[in-house]
Amino acid sequence: MIVVPASDLRDGRVVRLRQGDFAQARAFAADPLSLASAYAQAGAQWLHVVDLDGARARSPQQLALVERLARSVPNLQTGGGVRSESDVQRLLDAGASRVVVGSVAVREPDTVGAWIARFGTERICVALDLHLGEDGRWRPALDAWQASSDTDFATLVERLLAAGLRHALSTDIAHDGMRAGPNLSLYRILAARWPSIGWIASGGVRDRADVDALAQTGVAGCVAGTALLEGTLTLSELAACSRAA
Repeated sequence: MIVVPASDLRDGRVVRLRQGDFAQARAFAADPLSLASAYAQAGAQWLHVVDLDGARARSPQQLALVERLARSVPNLQTGGGVRSESDVQRLLDAGASRVVVGSVAVREPDTVGAWIARFGTERICVALDLHLGEDGRWRPALDAWQASSDTDFATLVERLLAAGLRHALSTDIAHDGMRAGPNLSLYRILAARWPSIGWIASGGVRDRADVDALAQTGVAGCVAGTALLEGTLTLSELAACSRAA
């Protein structure tokens, strides 16, 4: 399992949200380019970047910064506001190795299937971020986590899998930014039910113990954001995880 450092960008600054709430944005002093370089020097093979401005505007807004970040790391995975094939193309042209699509995959899975066919299975990652309803059903989030879909989650995954999906990122939104650890049971279920998908666990990672626990669930990777920024997961531990991968 690989550890993927994450940077959420708002107005060119590194921030972290709590459960996707823009009103609870916490800004960090770290320069995004310097941070990306530090992660790469520690051995990280991927950087996960979310364009929060793009997520709100429903169109990528920080292409110039994405282009500079892509030159700082071996591989850049980025999303936020991707709604069209041209959005995907612009991000790939900016140097992204993989583009993350969320809301459009939930609303229009056949459209995303066509993108996978055009750009290739390694170029598209679907973000399946989830709310757990009172009825016990997982519901995919939409529009920067501001809404939920009634789409049946398992049916959606099967449809995307049939279209060629090979990479998916999933967040239990209730765990995001809460410092309570990741939802291990969710990731065990995802990895066991759909083993041909490279699942990336996102949300809740606090330290090396959480990374080690996630490695036992069968996921392909996990995203670490706040833990690295605050130092509860250190660069030396990131380096150790990268060597192990």
